[in-house]
Order: sequence, then structure tokens, then C-alpha cells
Amino acid sequence: MKVTMRSKSVLVSAVVAMSALALAPVAQAERPDRPGPPVDVREGFLNSTLARMTLEEKVGQLFFTWAQGEHAHDTSGAAVNQAEYGVDTPAEVVQKFHLGGVLYFVWADNTNNPTQINELSNSLQEVAVNERTGIPLILTIDQETGIVNRMQSPATEFPGNMALGATRSAELAEQVWTIVGEELDAVGVNLNFAPVLDVNTNPLNPVIGLRSIGEDPALVGELGTAAMQALQDTGVSATVKHFPGHGDTEDDSHFGLPLVDYDLDTLMNVHVAPFARAIDAGVDAIMTAHIVVTALDDEMPSTLSERVLTGLLREELGFDGLIVTDALNMDAVADQELSQQEIAVRALEAGADVLLMPDELPVAYQGVLDAVETGRVSEKRINESVMRILETKYDRGLFHDPFADPERVDEIVGIPENLAVADEVARASTTLIRNEANLLPADPTQDVLVVGTASSIDLEARLDELGVNATRVVVNVTPTQAQREAAVLAAQNADLVVVTTSNARGIAGQRQLVEELSGTGTPVAAVAIGLPYDAGFVPQADAVLATYSTRPVAMRAVADVLVGVAEPGGRLPVTVHGPAGEVVYPYGHGLDY
Repeated sequence: MKVTMRSKSVLVSAVVAMSALALAPVAQAERPDRPGPPVDVREGFLNSTLARMTLEEKVGQLFFTWAQGEHAHDTSGAAVNQAEYGVDTPAEVVQKFHLGGVLYFVWADNTNNPTQINELSNSLQEVAVNERTGIPLILTIDQETGIVNRMQSPATEFPGNMALGATRSAELAEQVWTIVGEELDAVGVNLNFAPVLDVNTNPLNPVIGLRSIGEDPALVGELGTAAMQALQDTGVSATVKHFPGHGDTEDDSHFGLPLVDYDLDTLMNVHVAPFARAIDAGVDAIMTAHIVVTALDDEMPSTLSERVLTGLLREELGFDGLIVTDALNMDAVADQELSQQEIAVRALEAGADVLLMPDELPVAYQGVLDAVETGRVSEKRINESVMRILETKYDRGLFHDPFADPERVDEIVGIPENLAVADEVARASTTLIRNEANLLPADPTQDVLVVGTASSIDLEARLDELGVNATRVVVNVTPTQAQREAAVLAAQNADLVVVTTSNARGIAGQRQLVEELSGTGTPVAAVAIGLPYDAGFVPQADAVLATYSTRPVAMRAVADVLVGVAEPGGRLPVTVHGPAGEVVYPYGHGLDY
């Protein structure tokens, strides 16, 4: 059922009437220009709410998970929900486990379009506030921008964190993350699992890469904190991740357990430093990393390590906000010969507040209940985490009004002003790395051949819009011999070849394609649409650019830069090495027209 403004008012009134203490002024989302309510009112309300909760309700607040469906009462995903949770609908998942939060995914049919997301959010909140406790939900998403972008077009899409790092602009970071927050707020999402504050010091990192702002902790700290503050100023909580830093791993924690063995100074001065800055600036939540940091704990992943979460994060860094585990169904923790009960309990013992996406929620939920009943975990410890969750909900205004006005969706999400900022960021981040014989900007009257994967369609389309005679040859990520031959044949009739690469460093077929195209005698401009490290592995290209993104907005920007409609404004946020490990292009490198 769609929440109308009339029913919204009734439901809010029901929440406010839960307690006599709630009749006093209720918190609004804290903003710099709007102070919160008196401390005694806040504390009284929260304490009374906690006191009315059963143990089952308290434990449920600790769990945030997903549910299949585009609406709270959608039965189309019943088979999936039954297999996971033993119920049919997202509403029943919330009710059965007294969930503290729900996480949205594309593959769960949660994010089909902004209007649908708004309806899902409101329908889930309606279910939650009509439960006995009347506690609203934290509704979450991984809206990092770039390659991890759950709410897609017609919402505003940005090139991503590393592109932002290439701009070097805290002002643009503020603009981007203000838009991200406003659009999430419009659809009812009140906590974002972003921004990423990992410092990508390892070019072979398979899981962070473009999700990072760059390799310099000062830049990551400056732009990441600006992003966090802008997001929270819209009323949406930020969750910086992945503590204590996932940027120097060579294993993907989705599929294995990474281990990092650098010394304590490197840990603190490089990887922890951006998180410390965000803590000082008032970040609401921090997500853990499923990595073993030997300088702190050589046995347990950080998510399950008391030395990391309590010793370092709580006690040394003084963080008292929400500690959120990374997804507990990831192989880094799920494959450590620990049961789901044990994983959940150990995360709590380590100091986590939110237990995110356990592999078997019913088992993990019961495991925490059993741990309390046997005395392994005290109810006092449960109360500490539940109180932090309630505080976050209160301070972000959810007890006052958990609903998102449906009429605001079209007024805010994907509006031209927001799209213009995305274009500005994409242009400002595009980095000209090499430009032999001043090949670029290209003459727009030339015949241009675009060679690349499916995303190159947006590059060709923008060149066409600019009046360039552009044709395209599509190749796989690993180009076949037939595809390479077709591209070489077409290049012989072109004035300029623009070839996109993504992990040319690791894929020999891409390097071979660039080499063969260069052998035709037609000038070649290579465009790294993934990590900029490709620039060190395509020496035959006459010009090299980096976009840090395959999003359409980035493809449009590179077309503009290719023909001089826009200047290449970016500077490398990482160092580019060659095949022998030599520095080919230093951090900060970038050319102008």
C-alpha cells in the first residue's frame, strides 16, 4: 500500500505516542544550523524505549539484512525469501526477526527506479512502526558512486571515488555527496554504506581499486571527510569503510581472507589516518574490514577482533558511533570453519554493533539469543549496541518522521542541476597522461574509429553528438583474434583510433590489441576506463587518457576532451608503474592542452 501524506501523519502520531516522554520535543536530523533536543528529553526517550524491549526485539535490532521484493508486501520473491528466512515477503522478514535495518540491492528487486524505492522504503517503515515497539528502520544501501552504485539512472550517476581523487577538489566532493545524500533521502534511504576511505597503496588490489580516492592518505582523508560531512548534512548517515583499511591487499575478501603484514606505523599513518580524521569530524558509522592485520591481531579478521574494534577503534581512536560489520556472508569470515552463530557472537564480543547480512540469519539470530541465555554475552553488552542503534535513529529524526515524501522524488532525483554536476566532475577528472606530437585535441572533422567493450557505445554516441564521424568495433574484455583483426582492418580507413582498455596490465589480449592497432600507422589514443595503471602497459599508444569509470557520464566527458570541447583537468591520484615495476608516471602527473 502506498503511504499517503494522511496515513503518514497518522503513523507518525502513533510513533510519538509510544511513550509519555515522547510527547516532549522529538529529535530532528541533526544539522549544523539546527541543534538537537535537550539531552534529558533524548536520554529519557531512548532509555524508556530500550526498557520496553524484549530480548528478542533487542537482538533483532542488531541485524541488518536484505529481502527479495520491490515492496514490503511483494510476494513475487516468496521462493527466495522462504529459502533464506522462512517467510514470503520483506515485511514478514522485518516482523519475524524484529530487524534493525534493511539493505537494498539491485539483484533483490529493491532498486528498480526511484519511485519504487520510495514506495519500498515507506511500506517497510509502515510495517516497522506498527510493530509493538514502534521502532523505525535504518534503510541502507551501498551508494559509493562509480562501480558500486545500487541506485542507478535516472538517479544521478557519478564517475566514482578515484575520479573524484583525480579532481583534487574538496568543493566537488561536497557537491557530489550532497547530491548523493539528497537523492537517497528522497527515496527513504537514511544510512549509506559509503564513502570508502581505503587508501589504495597496492596496484594489485582486486577489491578496492577505483572505489578508493587514491594512494595518498592526506588526499583520501581530506576528500573522504568532505564527502562524509556533506552526506550527513543532508540527514543521511555516512558509514566510512573498511576499517582499519583494505587498500593494501592482493586478495578479495568476498572470496578469501586477505592478510596484511605491514608495520604499525604504516597502519596508523597511512591506512587508519583517514578514518581518524572522519571520527574527529563526527562520522555516524564505520564498517569493518574482513582482513587480518598482523600488527594488531595475527589470528582473527578485524571484524572478529577485539583488539581492532574495541582496542583500536573504540579506546584508542575514541569512536562511539555505530560499528557495522562488513557482510558476514563473505568468504573471508564465512569460510573460517566457524558457524554462523559463532561468527555473529564473536563480532559482538569484538565490539561490533550491527551484524550485517549473515549467511543464515535464522541461525545467527538464535545464536546470539543462546549466547545471552547461557551467559556468554551479557544483556548489558546487547543493550550497549542497541542503544547506539536507537541513538542513530533518534538523532537522524526517524522517530519523529521515518517516511519519505513521494512528491519529492521527481523534484530531487536525477534533476538537470545534479546531472550537470556529474558532467563537471567527469570532465575535471579526465586525465591526459601522454600526448605525443600533440595528437589531442583531435580535429573533429576527422574520421574516428572507437574500439572497445560495450560501454564504448556511450563514447561513440557522444562523438556523434559533437558532429564527429565515428564508427565502432566492439571487442570482448579479452579480445578474440577475429575481433582484433576486424579492428585492425577498420583502423586502416580511419584518421584516429580511440581504444578503451580495462586491466590491460593483466590481460595480454588488450595489450596485443593496442599494439596491433598502433602497427597500422593510424594514430592511436588509448583510454583507460578502469584503473589508470593501464597507462604503464600501452607504450605503443600515441596518447593515453584515464577516465576511472565506465559510467556514461565518464564516456561523454572523454569524448569532450578528445575533441577539445573540454580540458583534461585530472591529475593521477595513484602512481603508475611499468612491467618491471619502474615508475612511469608519478602521483600527481597530468597534462594540459
